[in-house]
Amino acid sequence: MKTNDQFTDWAVELQSIAQNGLKYSHDVFDRERYQQVREIAAQMMEIKTGMSIKQVKTLFCGDEGYQTPKIETRAAIFKDDKILLVHEKLTDDWSMPGGWCEANLSTEENCIKEAKEESGRDVKPVLLIALQDRNKHNKPILATGIMKAFYLCQVIGGEFEENDETSDCRYFALDNLPKLSIDRNTPEQIKMCYEASKDNHWRTKFD
Repeated sequence: MKTNDQFTDWAVELQSIAQNGLKYSHDVFDRERYQQVREIAAQMMEIKTGMSIKQVKTLFCGDEGYQTPKIETRAAIFKDDKILLVHEKLTDDWSMPGGWCEANLSTEENCIKEAKEESGRDVKPVLLIALQDRNKHNKPILATGIMKAFYLCQVIGGEFEENDETSDCRYFALDNLPKLSIDRNTPEQIKMCYEASKDNHWRTKFD
């Protein structure tokens, strides 16, 4: 994961080196040094983000084991050239149905699950539109690597019911989008999904 911010990149790389070292090193002195490196990385992110050191350690230094990116999925569902978006209760904005990929599910299976949970729709993913490095396309920049998998989906049934995460579900024209959850999906990403829905020869985009 690379950002356009060298300071953030250094902090992320130091955290990754420290976490991987703590995973594989058995020497007590080496482990102390790796822990010190992790502390320095956390302090760098504290300066950069303005968050408390406790918050930084929870978000930035909470994982164990070899550090790898997380994966989230987004379902692109269209009808009459309009895209289906759900209203997020937590943030009071709109996004394509989606979320973190469960450990026991493939990205395709996770896309189906998230679409059902958030929009009530039973869907069939028909195309992997893109696999994107989140920090290259979405804000704010995060200190953990996240890959976003966008799937073009066909609706095969189901209806929306309000749930713990979403309070509404509607189709929107691309020139009349509501307030978007930019960290989940941008206007550019929605446009990309629309273009894929119209292109029978679409080739999956990836970073």
